[in-house]
Amino acid sequence: MKYADYQKAFSYPRLDRYRIACGGDRQKALILYRYNIRLCQKFYAILGVFEITLRNAIDSHYQTQFSETNWLEMQVQYSGVFSDPIFQHGNYESRKIIQSGIRKLNTKYSHDRLVSSLSFGFWVMLFNKLQFSVCGKTLHTVFTNRPTGTLPREIYKELDRIRDFRNRIAHHEPICFDAMHHKNTAYAQRYYDLIRKYTDWLGYNPDQLFYGLDHAQDTINKIAAI
Repeated sequence: MKYADYQKAFSYPRLDRYRIACGGDRQKALILYRYNIRLCQKFYAILGVFEITLRNAIDSHYQTQFSETNWLEMQVQYSGVFSDPIFQHGNYESRKIIQSGIRKLNTKYSHDRLVSSLSFGFWVMLFNKLQFSVCGKTLHTVFTNRPTGTLPREIYKELDRIRDFRNRIAHHEPICFDAMHHKNTAYAQRYYDLIRKYTDWLGYNPDQLFYGLDHAQDTINKIAAI
């Protein structure tokens, strides 16, 4: 295919960002474009594993704290932390999400299916100031390897940044540029390190948990070498 065909397929504005970042070199622009897609694929694999690990840790934590296996439905159905009118303003969105998830599952509902159907954003939201407080101010303890003195608000901010990074990948946004749209791997490297850090804080060795899936660093290095 000619470069013009790629421009037509991917759109001129999208592909031109890569050409400019590569100093006008069209061949390098196509290589960078493909490496960006490949890097997103690599990130999506480890992000998926991290999301599953995080939500399972949260689920286990609250099953114990509320002495209830089916804690999500119970806290919505019976004046629990998500449905108490005192907290209606801050928790209304969480309550709607849970109730919507239950309705969608309908006769196929089970607690495990509900847990797996809720978005990464939902689980991150449980760390925000109000949710964290309402639910007993204990959720940060799921990060058993966190350094002493780590503040819950710091955990929420960094998890929310991971959520935003995940959304950029899901929407096929480039993750190989800096703020000035120059080719740069610092942004991707920062989030790669952040995901691994929080995986370690959850009590898992990232190299072992992501075994056979984690090839992001190799692709980051290849982008840096273009």
